[in-house]
Amino acid sequence: MPSFDIVSEVDLQEVDNAVNQAAKEIRTRYDFRGSESKLSRDEAVITIVSDDEYKLEQVIDVLKTKMVRRKIDPETLDYADIEPASGSLVRQLVTVRQGVERDMARKIVKDIKNSKIKVQAAIQGEQIRVTGKKRDDLQQVIALIKTKSYGLPLQYINFRN
Repeated sequence: MPSFDIVSEVDLQEVDNAVNQAAKEIRTRYDFRGSESKLSRDEAVITIVSDDEYKLEQVIDVLKTKMVRRKIDPETLDYADIEPASGSLVRQLVTVRQGVERDMARKIVKDIKNSKIKVQAAIQGEQIRVTGKKRDDLQQVIALIKTKSYGLPLQYINFRN
């Protein structure tokens, strides 16, 4: 039976490249001269430190621009609350979301079942496996999911006959 998987994956090497490019631009930009703005990445968490909330927003804007240029969807970024750091600095943690969360997976499976397309959808960890008798049904499911917005980028992998 034909099947495919619905996943949400981000290439962390590309995230690292985007963070490094953003940090380089911040070091060279005139409006950040004399600023303590910094970016660093540890696994899937990006730490942004800046002088104040306005400069922090500027750094986030630069980071988003670099992410888009590297073909990383900004919807994968999950922003924590802004917190005070040492001195008069502020810090914000940004998490790069990987995988489809349980609640989101349930919503996607529910939408697939409500569409009355003759396929089965099963949650397997952080991905969703969709199987059906016809390839056309699977392609209808992909088209259905692309029309809806779930707040994170989805990829369709392991398409098998």
